[in-house]
Amino acid sequence: MNLAQLRYVVALDEHRHFSRAARSCGVTQPTLSTQLAKLEHELGIEIFNRDRRPVEPTDLGRRIVDQARRVLREAGRFEELILEAREVVAGDLRVGVLPTLAPYLLPRFVSDLSRRHPGISLAVEELVTEQILEGLEAERLDIGVVATSEGKRGWIERELFQEPFVGYMAPGHPLLERDRLRREDLRIEDLWILHEGHCLRDQILELCEDLHSEGAGRRSVTFRSGNLETLKQMVDSSGGMTLLPGLALDRLQGAERNRVRHFVEPAPARIVRLVQRKTYLKRSLIEAFTAVLLQALPADGVRSLEAR
Repeated sequence: MNLAQLRYVVALDEHRHFSRAARSCGVTQPTLSTQLAKLEHELGIEIFNRDRRPVEPTDLGRRIVDQARRVLREAGRFEELILEAREVVAGDLRVGVLPTLAPYLLPRFVSDLSRRHPGISLAVEELVTEQILEGLEAERLDIGVVATSEGKRGWIERELFQEPFVGYMAPGHPLLERDRLRREDLRIEDLWILHEGHCLRDQILELCEDLHSEGAGRRSVTFRSGNLETLKQMVDSSGGMTLLPGLALDRLQGAERNRVRHFVEPAPARIVRLVQRKTYLKRSLIEAFTAVLLQALPADGVRSLEAR
């Protein structure tokens, strides 16, 4: 048994496909298949059920996969300890970021992170909260950038910044006559919102005081989207309004900015957090990532919470 075989086990569990698992490990499919077969022969068990499509672990195989992850995690501590002792910021950092945050936050700091810390190999995935938490649990991700507090035992949550919501309205919308919006101005029948699974959807619905009121209207068009830019275009073409996170304002053009209204204080906002499992692996990488991210936040609107 060797670490390479354990990596193949974990990769096949993650991808559930031999070719994709082999590509992720940088080996050929025959190499991966042969090494897995050798490991199964050595252990005297079948780790994966190859008759299933997609491939999946056997009942005992799931326990082997979990143990393989633990062994690989512990083995990774050697390199991390050496790098930290030498004060070298280098290594792989796997990050999950919300789709409602990634396009507005990542362009602000990723290039600067690469320039200041060229030894960091950053892999970022746009995922909804549930997928980020699953990735952290399975150790496919090192950290997640989320907008909810999970309160999981054995996990570390770090508040990064508070981001206000703003209203974005169609031309001629009556609320454009106001200088500032109030929470009670929001009507569910007037809002274009994200589909289920997005925490931003839940946060917006909580702001709508008449959400459960009797007789509340509904749109004649039902549209499911996980993309805020698409919702903005629906507002432009079909009327109504949507709520955008404050960092999205930089993506708006002049005419579009004229159709934005801020809320009266205290404005509705979300708190963006960094979440990770309680481990000291990759501490220097995570600190470097966080420091550059916070330094890239705009001076106005978004409020850093690191001083708390």
